[in-house]
Amino acid sequence: MVGILLAAIGGIVGGGAIAFLATRATVKSRLEKEKENLDAAIQESSVKWEAKVQQALSQARNADIRVKALEKELNKVKSDADRKEERLAKREETVDRKMDTLVQRESEIVSREKETVQRESDVKARMAEAEKMTAEARTVLESVAGLSQEEARAMLTERLMEDVKLSAAKSIKMIEEEAKEEAEKRAKKIVGVAMMRYAAEFANERTVSVVQLPSEEMKGRIIGREGRNIRAFEQATGIDVIIDDSPDTVIVSGFNPVRREIARLALEKLVQDGRIHPARIEELVEKTAREVDQNIKETGEDALYQLSLGTMHPELVKLIGRMKYRTSYGQNVLQHSLEVGGLAGLMAAEMGVPVKMARRAGLLHDIGKAIDHEVEGPHALVGANFARKFGENAEIVHAIASHHNEEKPLTLLAHITAAADAVSGSRPGARRESLENYLKRLGDLEEISNSFAGVNRSYAIQAGREVRVIVENERIDDDGATILARDIARKIEEQLSYPGQVKVCVIRETRAVDFAK
Repeated sequence: MVGILLAAIGGIVGGGAIAFLATRATVKSRLEKEKENLDAAIQESSVKWEAKVQQALSQARNADIRVKALEKELNKVKSDADRKEERLAKREETVDRKMDTLVQRESEIVSREKETVQRESDVKARMAEAEKMTAEARTVLESVAGLSQEEARAMLTERLMEDVKLSAAKSIKMIEEEAKEEAEKRAKKIVGVAMMRYAAEFANERTVSVVQLPSEEMKGRIIGREGRNIRAFEQATGIDVIIDDSPDTVIVSGFNPVRREIARLALEKLVQDGRIHPARIEELVEKTAREVDQNIKETGEDALYQLSLGTMHPELVKLIGRMKYRTSYGQNVLQHSLEVGGLAGLMAAEMGVPVKMARRAGLLHDIGKAIDHEVEGPHALVGANFARKFGENAEIVHAIASHHNEEKPLTLLAHITAAADAVSGSRPGARRESLENYLKRLGDLEEISNSFAGVNRSYAIQAGREVRVIVENERIDDDGATILARDIARKIEEQLSYPGQVKVCVIRETRAVDFAK
């Protein structure tokens, strides 16, 4: 019995345990599922809240930005309002000052009007009194003089006319004298300017020297391997060597006549020697330079000997010798200076001026031409400065400086030097001016054309028989181009002398420019 009871109890307990375990497993499974659902819900809720929080933060940031922008705009508006208020205050202050000024002026005007009215009344009273006195005086005069008013007026008018004519004649005479004096001054000034302008140098110097060669083969030797010899020669002399198709000749070219002479002599010696290489070139160029320097010195001393001038500073002697290699208008400068020195001496002897001083001034008057390529300025002033530097007499320095009117001639010696220079230069055959005149005419045509407003540039062509003028199309229209051509032609007729006729062609063009990008 007990066993059965125990078995029953055991069965009940086992079944309860099994049921408990089964229930527990079910509850656990349900709890886990609910936990998963809860976690998912929490996760979903968290995502939603996070999105809402981010949205709120974004809205807050945007609001903050808008607030800052509004604050900035508000500050700007406030600043503008402050400035406007300040300007208004200043304007009000200005208006107040102007009002005060106007009130003051108005009061002054009122007072002046009162004074004017008072003065008018006084003037009217005085005029009435004067008319009364005049009538009385007229009556007395008519009775005393025995003349009527019309007769007295005619007599007075006649006398006044005579006085006026006399005064007018005196004024006219004075004006004529002043006009003559002024005209003389202006004429002298114009002549002086013209002399200065036309005395300016027009370089027509020979810039090339020709060296004869024994054969065409010598050209190759002068050039050297890969051009070494010719480069060494040009570097040593500072002169360009031109080798062209001319048979058996080589040209040396340069503006410095002394260097060009050194290059010519050195090249002739190299050709005669036959040994042409850089070292030999340098040696012969140095030797030739010393020889030319010695020749320059001897030439200067010989010039002093010809004019019997005695001693002179060695640097001035060298400059005199350098003039041997300079030409002006085709005339050798040294020969011209010797002529001027001789002529100045002859003139001085006739006029009682020291002859040697005049010869010295004449010889040195163009000394600046030997150095004007090295020092800026008119050759007369350059030469005068060098003469002064090397101890020449003040009168001689002045004569040099004034022989082209760069300075006003103040001494008889200066006038003699200028006259002798003009005589030597104007001697028939002394100068070759054809090319200079031709170039000057072309330059004058272009200068006249360029002097008009709206002209961009101009070109003289056809040997000076035509001028083409290019104008700015923004400033000159088609009708203006026609007028401009006529004005230029009239001015050319007035200022220039020329054979035949000069065609003036005004060109006006419009250019449209764009770029493809």
